[in-house]
Amino acid sequence: MTAWSVRTLLGSRRSEGMDQVAAAALCFAAILTLSGLWISYLLAHTDAPGVSGSVRDLSVLLYGLPAAVAGVLVHAHWPGAPFGWVLIVYSATVVLPSALAAPLWLGSGGSTASGAVLAFEALANLVKVTLWYSLPLWFPKGRLSRGWWWYLAAVAVWVAPQTFAYAAAAPVQFGAPNPLATGWWGGAAAVLRDRLATAWDLSDVLLIVLACGVLLRRILRGERRLRRHLFLLLSTYLLWAVAQRVYYYAGDDAYWPSYILFTVASALWPVSVAYVVFRTGSWRISRSARRILARLIVTALLTVGYVAAAAVLAGGLTPGRTADAVVLVTLAFLLGTGLRRTSAWAGGLVDRLYYGDRAHPYQVLQTLAERISHAVSPQDIPATLCTTVVETLRLPGAALAVTTRAGPRILAQAGRPEEPGQRFTLLHQGAVVGHLSVTPRDREPELDQWDTGILSSLANQAAPALASLRLQEDLRSSREQIVSGREEERRRLRRDIHDGLGPALAGLRLRVENATARLPAEDPVGAELRAVSGDLGRVIEEVRGITHHLGPAPLGELGLSAALRQLAAGFDGERLCVDAVLDPDPLPPLPAAMEVAAYRIAAEALTNVVRHARARHAHVRVHVDHRALTLTVEDDGTGFDPSARTGGLGIRSMADRATEIGGRCAVEPVEGGGTRVRAVLPRSPALLVPEGAR
Repeated sequence: MTAWSVRTLLGSRRSEGMDQVAAAALCFAAILTLSGLWISYLLAHTDAPGVSGSVRDLSVLLYGLPAAVAGVLVHAHWPGAPFGWVLIVYSATVVLPSALAAPLWLGSGGSTASGAVLAFEALANLVKVTLWYSLPLWFPKGRLSRGWWWYLAAVAVWVAPQTFAYAAAAPVQFGAPNPLATGWWGGAAAVLRDRLATAWDLSDVLLIVLACGVLLRRILRGERRLRRHLFLLLSTYLLWAVAQRVYYYAGDDAYWPSYILFTVASALWPVSVAYVVFRTGSWRISRSARRILARLIVTALLTVGYVAAAAVLAGGLTPGRTADAVVLVTLAFLLGTGLRRTSAWAGGLVDRLYYGDRAHPYQVLQTLAERISHAVSPQDIPATLCTTVVETLRLPGAALAVTTRAGPRILAQAGRPEEPGQRFTLLHQGAVVGHLSVTPRDREPELDQWDTGILSSLANQAAPALASLRLQEDLRSSREQIVSGREEERRRLRRDIHDGLGPALAGLRLRVENATARLPAEDPVGAELRAVSGDLGRVIEEVRGITHHLGPAPLGELGLSAALRQLAAGFDGERLCVDAVLDPDPLPPLPAAMEVAAYRIAAEALTNVVRHARARHAHVRVHVDHRALTLTVEDDGTGFDPSARTGGLGIRSMADRATEIGGRCAVEPVEGGGTRVRAVLPRSPALLVPEGAR
């Protein structure tokens, strides 16, 4: 099996930079093979005295092998990373001493072999403990600076006497007298253990706290997107440390619970490392690395198969030697016939885990076709396309936009689409109907050929279905442009009348009144001028009425920020307390249609609070960013039952005002009582994703 592993892991050709990955994989294969031989050896000697000691040591495989797997994964994502070798070396120092000690537990070998294994175990423990104290220091970059290497060397110097003392001071090892406990070796070990035991215990706590403190500091100062994963590693490491201390100080009554806790906690940390490496997707994995991982899976399955066959033969489950030979022939036949198919399955499994169905483009296209065929309406197709791209290709985000006369409009998005993304044009009958924008994976500057080919095919397949939506969006865009143009023209007229015609009429009336005042009371011309002044007053009132119908008067006089505050103050009183919070304050200049819609919706929402809610407090919140204005009016009143509500004229009016400029407005109950009106009004319709399109 080892020769097969060497040939298959290295392959006939290795791409540049894959030597480290292949070497790490070979180390794992060697550790795995030795573990299989260890288990097979114990199965063949189940009746030998002392076998229970080595069987108990098999628990190291539960956390030793996962550490090696995590090391290979680190190398696969980041070839040559020192932390990958740290995990593999740690795995070797955990597994190799216990495996080599198996014959000693069964009484094979003399004092010389026992002394050699003990010396090797002491050296392995020195390396293992030193690395254990440094594990948090390798994150998040996977390597140490020069200063920390000196720290690691100092820790090794401090740990060396401890590992020597615990190897030589025990009078019995492997169920037999300890050859290192006699002579000056044993005496020196006992002295060291007695005098430095307290210092070693204190240093254990201090070194753990130091390593965790360094990692915590890096977490708080590092990238926000990695904090959750690094906190997971820090938590599992601390759990491992606590379980180790519990196991060390546990008495005979709590031995097995503490032993199980220690074993589980020890396995949890390398598993969490592998999970973080796999889930972050921060390191790109090449095709050669994926091929190596697939062959490692096959190696693991072969090891399990050999161990299972050894268990069958050693357990006496077959009636005789003829049956044993049949089992061996059957095993060889199954390996010969199933190896090729198993290798193909393992390769497909690795591809699917890392990149979804990107290695199977026809499957991706079939998935999209099935989802489109089950779509209820054409409006569901954009969301279906974006979801298919994100789920099947394991991409961070995707957004779909159609091209209208007013510019591109976003129809749907999934995941975390970011700009700038890589765009794919949607063509129908030679015309551009839109584009699909996708976000490359983390630390990948652009998509590779597989992704590009699949996404181009998806865009071509979805383009005809989206062509009809383009016409609908054109109509909607035209309506929004009409509304926006109308409100802009109304605002211009309102300002012209307020700043021009209104003052002119007021001045003319003042001049007429001044002229009337200079004439005698009985002069008939004065009566005519007083009549003209009255007519001018009525004209001024009509002009004010016209400006009011052109838009809310407070908007033209005060602006949106002051108008909203005045509106809130108008509803504020003894029975209802209303406050208004603007972000930013004052609000930036906005399109006329957006200002009118925001003011009208806020006024209607507060009117409904006064009429129906029986509330004590109401809050008006307005937030404006580069994409949209978000208006929220919330009260603590009686609320309503969404299932029983049919929607009144005021609710429909608010929804219509938001919809006609490309926004949306929703009325929803508040947990604990009350009602919330939330309107999202885009600064540009192309920036707002339709509700339910995520």
